[in-house]
Amino acid sequence: MPKAEKLLADAKAALIAADVPTPALDARLLLQHAGNLSHAQLIASPDHQLTDDQLNTFRALLTRRLAGEPVSRILGEREFYGRTFKTSPAVLDPRPDTEALVELCLAHLPQDQHLSILDLGTGSGILALTLLSERSNTTAWAVDVSKEALAVASANAEALGLKKRIHFYHGSWFENVSGAFDLIVSNPPYIASAAIPRLEIEVRDHDPHLALDGGTDGLACYRAIAADAARYLTTHGMVAVEIGASQKSSVESIFQHSGFTLAAHRDDLGGHCRAVMFKR
Repeated sequence: MPKAEKLLADAKAALIAADVPTPALDARLLLQHAGNLSHAQLIASPDHQLTDDQLNTFRALLTRRLAGEPVSRILGEREFYGRTFKTSPAVLDPRPDTEALVELCLAHLPQDQHLSILDLGTGSGILALTLLSERSNTTAWAVDVSKEALAVASANAEALGLKKRIHFYHGSWFENVSGAFDLIVSNPPYIASAAIPRLEIEVRDHDPHLALDGGTDGLACYRAIAADAARYLTTHGMVAVEIGASQKSSVESIFQHSGFTLAAHRDDLGGHCRAVMFKR
């Protein structure tokens, strides 16, 4: 029976050959899951041997990853901003780029004030729930057009102990929403429809197209948000959205047309402007 160290090495080599971006990490996560091992256990016991069932499970998981299925889809969870979130085929796979939007929001959410947040297109709930976790005096309302996505977000709220501080609504953008909020936040679909078939397999075949498709030019959702956002903001409320790597000027123009001005922005780790915040 191969030892854990050998299984990891072979899996990493196979993933490298398949041009998987993070072969070592993916191999380790799959082996830990199949063998019911923690990272610490794997490091401490490189000679550990899996049972026959565990070995078969690991090989099956590795086959799925080699076919392009993301590890988060295989395992049903993803780490984001230091917390574990459940995922499903109904929600966008959380990505590190979105942490730029979280950091932008946190920089403008005071610690000592009770604030209200509206999360449009919440998906798995990572934005609202991360902000609630980082700011204990906040309350959130989260909206999504997908009932399946709302079920995932609700499960994540339960797991994080945040059910009492968040309210979920089924609808498209501001549909069924009432009241005024200190922050409206969203990671809307922003891929041009015609570009979706050219996306990497991990995205194209495993993220819901509903969460990707931003219309003909990728900007349709920003127009929808900008058109109505002012009616749902407090006097000093802000709107913060994630954007595509080359969309800053276009999104800024859309919000300016609706009476907003750019208040702040944040780059992702690759140096691209990934999050923008607007005020009236």
